Amino acid sequence: MPRVALLLLCAAYVLPGLFGRDPWKAADVSAFGYMLSIAEGRSSWWAPTVGGLPPESALLPYWLGAVFIKLLGPWLGAPLAARIPFALLLAVVLGLTWYAAYHLARTEAAQPLPLAFGGEASSVDYARAIADGALLGLIATLGLIRLGHETTPELVQLSAAALFLYALASSPFRHVGSRLAVLAALPMLVASGAPSIAVGLGVAGLLSNLRSSYPQVRRFAWWIAASMLASIALATLMQAWAWRAVALASLPQWTALLRLLLWFTWPTLPLAAWTLWRWRRQLRRRHLSVPMGCAAVGLLACVSMGASDRALMLALPALAVLAAFALPTLQRGTSAAIDWFSVFFFSGFALFFWVMYASLQIGIPPQPAANVARLAPGYVSSFSALALCFALLGSAAWIWLVRWRTGRNRHPLWKSLVLPASGVALSLLLFMTLMLPLADYAFSYREQVERITSYVSSDQCVVAPGLPRSQLAALEYFGRYRVDATASLDATHCNYLFVLEGRGRPRGTFPGWEWVASERRPRDPDEATAIFRRSAIPN
Repeated sequence: MPRVALLLLCAAYVLPGLFGRDPWKAADVSAFGYMLSIAEGRSSWWAPTVGGLPPESALLPYWLGAVFIKLLGPWLGAPLAARIPFALLLAVVLGLTWYAAYHLARTEAAQPLPLAFGGEASSVDYARAIADGALLGLIATLGLIRLGHETTPELVQLSAAALFLYALASSPFRHVGSRLAVLAALPMLVASGAPSIAVGLGVAGLLSNLRSSYPQVRRFAWWIAASMLASIALATLMQAWAWRAVALASLPQWTALLRLLLWFTWPTLPLAAWTLWRWRRQLRRRHLSVPMGCAAVGLLACVSMGASDRALMLALPALAVLAAFALPTLQRGTSAAIDWFSVFFFSGFALFFWVMYASLQIGIPPQPAANVARLAPGYVSSFSALALCFALLGSAAWIWLVRWRTGRNRHPLWKSLVLPASGVALSLLLFMTLMLPLADYAFSYREQVERITSYVSSDQCVVAPGLPRSQLAALEYFGRYRVDATASLDATHCNYLFVLEGRGRPRGTFPGWEWVASERRPRDPDEATAIFRRSAIPN
């Protein structure tokens, strides 16, 4: 694939959502709250808090965001500064997946048989085509669209998992680089809150390397073992071990897991399964055993954690590499079915976004705007010429790509995944340009907190037992409140009390406190924050 086209596609996937928005509910704003608390000096680097509550993950991701907030926050604003390192991590994940597939495709067992009269592709060209397919498969994966663009610890874990996959894949070719990568990858997983995943990946890597026919790969197992020992020591020192296993005991839970696997990993999981079937007599070969072991760890973690999508995300780079090796074996009918499904599916999404945009801007057709007014009351549409230009360019590129792919041209090996990947990038681009003001209004806490400030002025002390970390972080950032979620009502010196109410949470009564108001987020009609004031203080 032309390098310029591939880099533009990666940019169209990584950059949307980086600019012009608030931290969104829920994990995004929660992680941002801890980063901001560290950067502003309201809590220590070793014990960050939001509302007095410690984080649920390890410290490395929060340090990363806090450093960028301190360096770039005065010029770019804290939300954008915190998102920059995580956007870079997503780009690193894409690059590591490409290079992992490239090195695995260069192994002798992965190369195609030579043609009788010559004319086959060189080993490097074939490996580059497989790597392009792996990168396109990762971009096309539906589960990475949202989680890959958040400012959360899971993105650091994803980059560490991709780094470990790269280390295993490149060990026969990049001796120094692969050793440094494996020594960094597993401790990085521990430092971002996934010690069990680190041990699981280490075990999978050892099993794969010890059975290899390459002497240098077998020697590389010592470096994996050293990284595992360092990870175990670091996890013990940080007291990071935690039992998060949740048993799937009922049929609805297993059904939910199956639905998650089907949509979250599309289209890489079906293609990876096809790879394992077509290459079933060579499953011990490195180009299959390495990504298969890494993917199995993510899949097992997802199942053991009660169908966790954030654990499943760690399997996506390995699944993308496995999916790429299905491309040389796909029949023409299967490839055409993927193409036409992608054309209709993503063109339909693009048309939906453009119709919504036209309705919000000029009122034609009127029904979508009426639906928005009902579901997000108070929203006022805004216009951005720059966003419109990017949306038009992305749509024009999609039309050109569809014409090229459906034309009578000679198509390369990665052809089956170019439309799914480009369709995902187009949908993300249109959502983050045409729909960004509406999405920001719906997913941000800003509107709710601004209404709360009409009752409680900023910089007030607020006691908020039971509020989720996401709302605590929003109150501290948007409202500049001093929030305490740990103190009891009898011991607190705060004059205001915030309590979560809604369906299943009726408004309580608290002796010595009087109810003032209840405010909801525009998109959460069933959940509100009830505001109470001490009875003894004046209005």
